[in-house]
Amino acid sequence: MRSKRLSLFLVVLLVLSIFAIGGCGEGNNNEEPADNGDETATVQRLNMGSGWVTGVYYPLAGAMSRIAHEAMDNISLTVESSGASVVNVKLIGSGDLDLAIVQNDVAYYAYNGLFRDDFKENPVTNMKGLFTLYPEPVQLVASVESGISSPADLAGKRIAVGPLGSGAEVNAMQIIEVYGMELDDFAAVERLEAGEAADYLKDGRVDAAFFTVGIGASVIADLAVTSDIVVVDIDDEKAEELMELEDFYARATIPGDVYNNVPEANTIAVVSMVVAHEDLSEELMYEFVKGIFDNVETIHNAHAIAGKLVTLETALDGMPLDLHPGAERFFEEVGMR
Repeated sequence: MRSKRLSLFLVVLLVLSIFAIGGCGEGNNNEEPADNGDETATVQRLNMGSGWVTGVYYPLAGAMSRIAHEAMDNISLTVESSGASVVNVKLIGSGDLDLAIVQNDVAYYAYNGLFRDDFKENPVTNMKGLFTLYPEPVQLVASVESGISSPADLAGKRIAVGPLGSGAEVNAMQIIEVYGMELDDFAAVERLEAGEAADYLKDGRVDAAFFTVGIGASVIADLAVTSDIVVVDIDDEKAEELMELEDFYARATIPGDVYNNVPEANTIAVVSMVVAHEDLSEELMYEFVKGIFDNVETIHNAHAIAGKLVTLETALDGMPLDLHPGAERFFEEVGMR
């Protein structure tokens, strides 16, 4: 009889243990206790897609992560290096990213199912805008030796157009088309991330490369120190065609004192922005956006040129998406909506 009672006790204990273990995993998705003395508060662990380590997105995303760590009790932000805009919007669409830095043109195409076949087949309709960051000029960089002084001179040359699926590739293809060329018109077309493209230029393996990056991006600045390069002008007529083609484009000038021995150049620009998955709560995104602009000097210090262009006053310039409710609430609060 005693053995039966013992067996029954062990069965009950086992069942209780199973329930206890199962209960540990509930309501704990990406959350952990806040380290602020409030036992009821939780920290939401978010991830942000950025760009190449050698570009501008990555250090700015890193600055946002520092702001979250130092000034936001309820958010922990992990930065992921990625292939930038097109990859980032797809990862938002699949739910693998919570936040991302992207070009505003790519965000618009992705949301509305335009321009690219993959966007047409799978529009990314689950993302919302948070704020815009800074203008991103399309910088067509060529070796002086190549003799390229206009995009029209690219025919028959070896070029790099950005990684497959990147915003730089989108911009490069639009410029190539406006100048009446196709990919078959080039001796070689390489799809390289920014650092690789710079190395190919330095080593003479390509004659020119497209970069859609902030003015003063280290990948071009470093190249200018070791190589004789130019930033190629996009003439006024073609710039107007591009701006008529897409509302996102604006005229931009690369000052002559930004890169070592590189003269001033006129080009076009898009705007970088931060997007969020629509399922993130209003309160969480309100706290995130407010925290960023309450501590925007951290972003100013993250990049000598692009970082200082991030301001509250320009945070809605070029916004192509509906705002996340949390961002809408913040901008209404500061009188910008």
